Amino acid sequence: MQAATSNLLTLLSIGLVQLLAVISPGPSFLITARTAVAQSRADGVKVALGLGAGTVLWAVAAVLGLSVLFRALPPLFIGMKVLGALFLLWIAFQIFRHAADPIALDSPKGETVTKPFIKGFFTQISNPKVAVFFGSIFIAMLPAQVPLWMTVALVVIVSFNEVWWYSVVALFFGSARVRRFYIGAKRWIDRLTGVFLGALGLRLLWAAREIA
Repeated sequence: MQAATSNLLTLLSIGLVQLLAVISPGPSFLITARTAVAQSRADGVKVALGLGAGTVLWAVAAVLGLSVLFRALPPLFIGMKVLGALFLLWIAFQIFRHAADPIALDSPKGETVTKPFIKGFFTQISNPKVAVFFGSIFIAMLPAQVPLWMTVALVVIVSFNEVWWYSVVALFFGSARVRRFYIGAKRWIDRLTGVFLGALGLRLLWAAREIA
């Protein structure tokens, strides 16, 4: 019972961390917002679904790859947890550092997304930061042995986060007022995300020390 409760808390924590990273603007945000503004909300939602499909691929690859690695080389578990926590700290620093950077939501002149689902999918799977991010949070937060139900739940959670957030972006960023509000709030969103991820990275480093 205690192990199941601990696993549920881990899933919720990973879901929250990943959601914060999703909300912080990046390539996925830009392609979704630009498609919704320049073409239609429906096309923007199709991009969001493509991003979710790409997330399924990265998440499955990350969790299964780590499971195989830890089974083959158990001593790596502690060292990889430390590296994962350090990478989270690096991500936190980068997000905080670039919080004030502007974002351009206008599509380049003449650019049209003809197959929005495919565009979203390839945007996600071609972004190495997604793979590294999943690898780092999974390494830092998951137990050495991940039950099958937890693997399935993890993939569902991170994929759902991508789809629902970017669907919201597609549906509401057609409004100039919403865009202005988000652009104005970006600095504080990124700073809060950076602080949260930094605190989590420090906590995970401390936890890794106790395990060692």
